[in-house]
Amino acid sequence: MNGKLSLICSNTWRVHRTQTNFFEGDPLSALTTLSFSDNVDLQRSAALAFAEITEKEVRQVGRDTLDPILFLLSSHDTEVQRAASAALGNLAVNTDNKLLIVKLGGLEPLIRQMLSPNVEVQCNAVGCVTNLATHDDNKTKIAKSGALVPLTRLARSKDMRVQRNATGALLNMTHSDDNRQQLVNAGAIPVLVSLLTSSDTDVQYYCTTALSNIAVDGVNRKKLAQSEPKLVTSLVHLMDSPSLKVQCQAALALRNLASDEKYQLEIVKADGLQSLLRLLQSAYLPLILSSAACVRNVSIHPQNESPIIESGFLQPLINLLSFKDNEEVQCHAISTLRNLAASSEKNKQAIVKAGAVQSIKELVLDVPMNVQSEMTACVAVLALSDELKGQLLEMGVCEVLIPLTNSHSSEVQGNSAAALGNLSSKDGRTTNDDYSAFNDVWDKPEGGMHQYLYRFLTSADATFQHIAVWTIVQLLESSDPQLTSNIRSSPILIPNIRQLAKTRTSTPTSSAGGTPRSHRSQSQSYQETETGDGQGEIQLLARRILELTDHDGDGSMTPSAAASQIHPGTSVGTESIRDHEELRKSVREAFAGSSGH
Repeated sequence: MNGKLSLICSNTWRVHRTQTNFFEGDPLSALTTLSFSDNVDLQRSAALAFAEITEKEVRQVGRDTLDPILFLLSSHDTEVQRAASAALGNLAVNTDNKLLIVKLGGLEPLIRQMLSPNVEVQCNAVGCVTNLATHDDNKTKIAKSGALVPLTRLARSKDMRVQRNATGALLNMTHSDDNRQQLVNAGAIPVLVSLLTSSDTDVQYYCTTALSNIAVDGVNRKKLAQSEPKLVTSLVHLMDSPSLKVQCQAALALRNLASDEKYQLEIVKADGLQSLLRLLQSAYLPLILSSAACVRNVSIHPQNESPIIESGFLQPLINLLSFKDNEEVQCHAISTLRNLAASSEKNKQAIVKAGAVQSIKELVLDVPMNVQSEMTACVAVLALSDELKGQLLEMGVCEVLIPLTNSHSSEVQGNSAAALGNLSSKDGRTTNDDYSAFNDVWDKPEGGMHQYLYRFLTSADATFQHIAVWTIVQLLESSDPQLTSNIRSSPILIPNIRQLAKTRTSTPTSSAGGTPRSHRSQSQSYQETETGDGQGEIQLLARRILELTDHDGDGSMTPSAAASQIHPGTSVGTESIRDHEELRKSVREAFAGSSGH
């Protein structure tokens, strides 16, 4: 009788499956009856029916649909298990179903099926868990359910379908710190690394992406460095994969690894630069973005600066400065150029010769604010070179830096001002030094150097005050008659300088921006100088300005100047000169310190 019922139900379903809703009413009731039967043949019919129905149509279902399928998962019959897990995996495509399946206890029977010796059962069970793991609310529950160990074991399966599903599930578990740690503890790292050499593109992609996510964490990067010596070589090889998505993820994984110095050096040693250069010049945005991000991190290490330049990156990076389709690409490109300029005079000159500054000048006023910040920081680094200052001034960079000192971004303001300050300062000045470029922009554009210095002198930010008084000292010490006259005769600069020279204020330092930030050190140089004695340095610099502006042409100090310098507890003479030299050194080091990555 039971066998006959099975045949009748099966035939009826096949005839009417396109017309009947099997997720409710009598059809669902009939399938439920078959599911809870003690007869294995009837259970098979029900399981197969659920599998084929859900393959054709997936919708949100309730407990009345899931309960019989979950019951079938616990069957001892392999065919029932296979079909039931297939049905559950199909339903797990729906977001609401994902949550309900886990809530109703679906993970436990799925884990049991992952341990089955039957490959078909393994494949369907792992596929279902993969779908369930795409929902954030399920990830932690899956991690704590004991599923990660069997998933890791099945990632080594000889069956490619099982491998794909298992590595896909492991990937889905790498999107949060806690779950990544659980995955590492389950022994997933060596499995994922070994599968980078898989012949299957999907497995390569899943493993590369999972390792990229795992490498976000510094602790995990150390574990990878200690236990996986072939990791970088494998990822470099995958950047030449026929699959664009694998190439992209390999570059992103290397980018995350390159947060550490060891990997920055290892990527270059493994001949990764040529592959990165090829990706950087592709026409596919994800490849451009991932390779640009990777090169930026690799360029942080001083030993990598020259190899990157010698590998031919300068022109492609400069070309990307005008990549208006993606602000992030522009930021990575200009940050890399800044990094490459940080430690070497030769590299600075090569970057300028390649046309970077000309491109910056043409673009900087029109690019997004984040890109402006990076571009002005790059100019500030290049302007540290005594050999290049004159050339940069001749190129007219002041004309674009001055408007940016009035940016809505304090970081852009500070970087632009730091660049102007670096251009104004020079060790070993000679009579041939030409400071006429500062005279040309004294009143224009947008009020010129004059208004910029006034804004910074009167700023509530001590960092900006510091930059302004330092820059004015440099301009005066150039001994350019016109500059000296411009500063001395200014009705808005001198009174404020006198005020700074007289009083030790308590203005706050900048919490954002001020000088180019270092990617080698997250600190900011002017913030360092502004702790403790920073206000005293501003006061001493202001007094130095008054010394330089209150002299007559013959070098003698006028009575009013002498009076302005004499304060209780203050001496004028060799001690103040010594103080000034120390001040010059500390502020120059502050500017130089801002040149890092």
